[in-house]
Amino acid sequence: MAGKFVAVEKGAPNSKDFRVFFKNAAGTPISPLHDIPLFANDSSQVYNMVVEVPRWTNAKMEITLAEELNPIKQDIKKEKLRFVANVFPHKGYIWNYGALPQTWEYPGHVDKSTGCKGDNDPIDVCEIGSRVAKRGDVIQVKILGTLALIDEGETDWKVFAIDINDPVADQMEDVQDIEKFFPGLLRATVEWFKFYKVPDGKPENQFAFNAEAKNAAFAKNIVTETHAFWQRLIKKEVESPKISCSTVENTDSPFVISSDQAEEIFSKATEGGDPEPFNEAINKWHFLHLQ
Repeated sequence: MAGKFVAVEKGAPNSKDFRVFFKNAAGTPISPLHDIPLFANDSSQVYNMVVEVPRWTNAKMEITLAEELNPIKQDIKKEKLRFVANVFPHKGYIWNYGALPQTWEYPGHVDKSTGCKGDNDPIDVCEIGSRVAKRGDVIQVKILGTLALIDEGETDWKVFAIDINDPVADQMEDVQDIEKFFPGLLRATVEWFKFYKVPDGKPENQFAFNAEAKNAAFAKNIVTETHAFWQRLIKKEVESPKISCSTVENTDSPFVISSDQAEEIFSKATEGGDPEPFNEAINKWHFLHLQ
């Protein structure tokens, strides 16, 4: 499945014009959000994950919802490229971080378990395997569990998963296996999400369920629910003005575009851009009273 999708970079790295587009096996530009299937095989037990941020890196890269074909780009804050701070002892992102395609945390839905609405994004994934992935990789993962981050009053699910090709993947089936094979990672993940915005002057993030990770079955139910919300979105049964729904593969969608139209969108993306000078603050360590 991974070989069916190719990431193509456009624009100068470390600039606001930098984008990572995706193409299918035929070389047609596609949307990583809408055109890469959620399920990697017919068993519905292996999922595709789009890697936005490789482990140990700091640039806050994400699938951009508003632009056609939804390329990956770097988030911008106060007119500057955004980087997450190093909150000791964590360096950058501590897992391969990305999203599950064809999922949508519908902001019109109040989750019955958290009491909060969705955050209008695809489901976030923390891939915990040993390999450091590359930005734009499409990898196949097993779901192990999930945390429920409450971000400014919205439910922001963080799914734990592992690359099916990881040496220990066959021995891992549920959330309790994370502590067995990666001791300390669950606690470190809660710390990371709780404090990563504090150096920017924001309050600590909160969690549902007393910051306890829910099991694989619970997580898969959440993914199934958000996949159903995405299906309603792509069929225009519900709308989000913040999300471009242009799609190549979903031919029954009112948002479908031709391969020629997709190629035109891709070709118009800039090859240039003005790289920002390296910011030494990216390497700074922030020492907080972690609890």
